[in-house]
Amino acid sequence: MTHPLPSNCERAILEQFLKAEAMALWAVRSAQAQDVPPGALQFLHRQEEEETQHLKQFELLLGTSSHDKTVLPRMPSQWRVLVVHLYGYETLGLEFAKLLVGLRPDLTSILEDEEAHVGFFEHEVRTLLVHGKPAADGARQAAQAWRRRLPRTVDRYLHDESLAPFRDELRRHILGVIDARFFAVGLLARAREEVLS
Repeated sequence: MTHPLPSNCERAILEQFLKAEAMALWAVRSAQAQDVPPGALQFLHRQEEEETQHLKQFELLLGTSSHDKTVLPRMPSQWRVLVVHLYGYETLGLEFAKLLVGLRPDLTSILEDEEAHVGFFEHEVRTLLVHGKPAADGARQAAQAWRRRLPRTVDRYLHDESLAPFRDELRRHILGVIDARFFAVGLLARAREEVLS
């Protein structure tokens, strides 16, 4: 994104962040019940605390509450799939955090937390990939499956009418950044020539 969004997009980005933080919180809680390495489990506990704080912050900013789920979402049980899933959604969250900080520089701490989350999962993905088959193959297959679903997810994130004038540019930018990150870390075999729709 080469220019910041106008102020009339602020509420839409805040509302989307509220939903995304709620989703991240539920995903992290569910992930802790899976078979994850001890170091990752420790990180997920800390991430759960941070996501809870973010959620409360966005609820206060918007004067609304998120809908708390009674049943946690199903998460992949194999670490090589689960870590790709978490890494993918954190990279998406990071791109929205950048948009948010463009509108609300006072929320830079959110961006810093998202960068830390992405950094952790990126390290875990790299660790998996250096182990070679079958972990690396499983992670790459998980990344391809996750990437196929990404355009629809991004479209849902950008559905608000205030984002309509910027939607196509934002969509291209977000998908391009995530593709580049997945390619650089070794999850995608080659960079995509064009964005999937």
